[in-house]
Amino acid sequence: MRLDPLTVILNQDFKPDKKFYFISGNEKSFMEKIKVRITEKYKKNENTKILNIESIINYVDETSLFEDKKIILIKNCKEINENNLNKFRRLGNIYLFIQENSQRIKKIKNIFLKDKDSYLIDCYELDRDSKIRILNEFIRFSGIDIIEQVYWFLVEKLDNKYAFLENSLNQILALEAKDITLSNIKKLLNIDSSGKEKIFLCLYKKNKEIISVYRDKVTTKSDVNELYYYCKSFCQLIIDCRDLEEYRKKIPIYLYKEKDFLIDIFKKYNIKKKKALLGLLSSTEKVLRKESGLSLMSGLRFLLNIKKITIS
Repeated sequence: MRLDPLTVILNQDFKPDKKFYFISGNEKSFMEKIKVRITEKYKKNENTKILNIESIINYVDETSLFEDKKIILIKNCKEINENNLNKFRRLGNIYLFIQENSQRIKKIKNIFLKDKDSYLIDCYELDRDSKIRILNEFIRFSGIDIIEQVYWFLVEKLDNKYAFLENSLNQILALEAKDITLSNIKKLLNIDSSGKEKIFLCLYKKNKEIISVYRDKVTTKSDVNELYYYCKSFCQLIIDCRDLEEYRKKIPIYLYKEKDFLIDIFKKYNIKKKKALLGLLSSTEKVLRKESGLSLMSGLRFLLNIKKITIS
């Protein structure tokens, strides 16, 4: 059966109770966190030994009088089939398979999805709703008091990759209560308050002006990726909101001054344009994953394509 990865992380009462865990997806740091979380839960409640192996087919069980069970971490999903799972099901061990998504593992994932002794856990980059869930639990667990303006700023600006997001929250946790201000959070997370996000607000300008602003503020590959995630959050909000009223409520408070502009942008989008925008995000994500980032030219092309879709 399928298990929400955030349930593993956020539910303090989560108790792993399956024989097999297949951890997959495309976000390595999230997958690693899930692996650690599950193994820690077992180690806390039982006497366990962790073994790392390459493939399940090469594993030979060796019983010990002093261990309740072993946690077997398997790097390669080769040779996984129902017969092999049934073979290891009878042993008193726990098996964690960790494998990034690919075409060749679709059938394998389906085996775990249907198996009653298994959890399939897919780990992808965090979306807005996931970050809200994580931030809410962080505030509840830590007891930190965060004002509304800082809260919505964090929802928009925290990284989509779990490891980076967790690191940012740990840095905030180390602050004194009086230091948790919007200005300090921007400095802490290394967010330029001059705002690469402001480039998105130039969509109505002529291409020549957009290019000029872009070249002024975006000079490195890191800048391109930062701008991409700003633009992606704006675009995802447009795609996800069903109507103007929902969109209006979800505009981040720190962008209050740009509220009228953003509403005007949203009004230009119908179903057809939203599909085109989603297609642009998907194609850009593929480039980003393949090349581990966007080039300066790719970032500019992405921005101009957003403009093209918006005003067409």
